[in-house]
Amino acid sequence: MVQYSFDLYLLDVDERRLLRGNEEIRLRGKLFDTLRVLLENAGQLVRKDQLMQAVWPDSVVEENNVDHCISHLRKLLHPAKYIETVPRHGYRFVGEVKVVGEAKVAKPGPRLVTLEPVLLQPDVPEQEVQFFTTSDGVRIAYTIGGNGPPIVRLNSWLNHLDFEWKNAFRRNWLSKIMHHNTLLRYDQRGCGLSDWHVEDFSYERAVQDFEELIEETGLDRFAVVGGCQGGVIATAYATRHPERVTKLILHGAFANGWPAPSEIEKGQLDALLTLIRHGWGRDNPAFRQMWSTMFRPDASPEEMDWLNELQRIGASPENAAQMLSRFPSFKLLDLLPAITCPTLVIHSSNDASVPVQEGRLIAARIRGARFVELDSRSHQVVPGDPGWELFVEEFSAFMEWQEEDAAAKVEHAFKRA
Repeated sequence: MVQYSFDLYLLDVDERRLLRGNEEIRLRGKLFDTLRVLLENAGQLVRKDQLMQAVWPDSVVEENNVDHCISHLRKLLHPAKYIETVPRHGYRFVGEVKVVGEAKVAKPGPRLVTLEPVLLQPDVPEQEVQFFTTSDGVRIAYTIGGNGPPIVRLNSWLNHLDFEWKNAFRRNWLSKIMHHNTLLRYDQRGCGLSDWHVEDFSYERAVQDFEELIEETGLDRFAVVGGCQGGVIATAYATRHPERVTKLILHGAFANGWPAPSEIEKGQLDALLTLIRHGWGRDNPAFRQMWSTMFRPDASPEEMDWLNELQRIGASPENAAQMLSRFPSFKLLDLLPAITCPTLVIHSSNDASVPVQEGRLIAARIRGARFVELDSRSHQVVPGDPGWELFVEEFSAFMEWQEEDAAAKVEHAFKRA
């Protein structure tokens, strides 16, 4: 058993607990490991590369991951100043540390996983994609970056972190968010850069993946934005961990499973699943374009091509069908009255994928929720869409982006690379 004590604190390595007297301070994921490495090397300089290799041995990460953990630890241990910054080198724990038990100093090892360099266009900024392994052995891809209060985005059905980042509109909008907030994005199991060879696509597993992602990244309190089925996962998390969710944004979400339960809708879903399994992977994008048209009926030819390609590289035909077949069980209706954080519900008035009545129902069930109806036919609005300007204004106001006026926000969000 190994324990480190300093002043009123006791770090129990085996139990993974930090105590201040009789009070337990919740340290999750990488925050605990970062403090452990600093205490193991108390009084000595720990370089940033050493910290990255000791705390993230299976990932390639940026220095801002270390900086984020150090900043968070300093806030938790405030007002005492235990962690000293050695400019351009690393950090040193300067408090007096006593060791109970046989402590083994963590020695940085080689990185076990290396990421192949991404071939980006000259004007596309790089992003660091990291991975963690869930409790059932599935590797999940995620990326985190930006400045300010953290916000976590849950996907609408399929995603591909790399392909999304290369898209001019999506990159610029994500960069806009990251100008104001620290943004965490991920590819759900079975799609994008995450493992495709999985079997469990259930609702509970999706929620558990999200819970484990939060533990891995060490985020404490954060806003959550979820679209479509991602809104259900976001809502489930907010009800299970109300102390951690500061704000909730639901965009194009459904309330009682998708499609709405009825024999007619069930027959239509079965037909869609058959089309996906037999036509999704073909070079001819006609089968995938059916979905692209539902999501963005007024898309330009270039955007339609991009949506078609996103679906092709986002998931295998079988995975896409498996995910979709679970959507009838993704229900949040009974959870809504338990939501206590400020909530913004946004829905397009003529959404062909999820009817606007779903958004109205969700907002009506959450006490104090703000409902915004966009003049749009799109499941997800983009620049040039009639609902885009209002979407940006409502999103930025809800997230309290104060340093720019509304016109500047919209103008920036419209810019294309």
